[in-house]
Amino acid sequence: METQEKEQICPRFHRAIELVGKRWTGAIIRVLMNGPRRFTEILEAIPGLHDRLLSERLKELEAAGIVQRIVYPETPVRIEYTLTEMGKDLERVVNEVQRWANRWFPPPPS
Repeated sequence: METQEKEQICPRFHRAIELVGKRWTGAIIRVLMNGPRRFTEILEAIPGLHDRLLSERLKELEAAGIVQRIVYPETPVRIEYTLTEMGKDLERVVNEVQRWANRWFPPPPS
């Protein structure tokens, strides 16, 4: 009897999909694909997302090197979030997910 080799998922794929597949993360990345945004602009662009969770996700994305937090020393202080090169590299992936969603999910009711 032949033993079948166990297939294991690639650890790098698993790490990436767990990071970008976390709830709200894809939407945050999608909003930032249009350029730098302030915290409130991101919050307003994603219905249902709460400020505490947005703050948590932005910190995770910053720690992962996908988002950069830029502080402008003005009065009052202005803070913007932008995608890093690593984050911008996700644009094709996000666009493909959008293409897939457009094909397979019905449009929301008007």
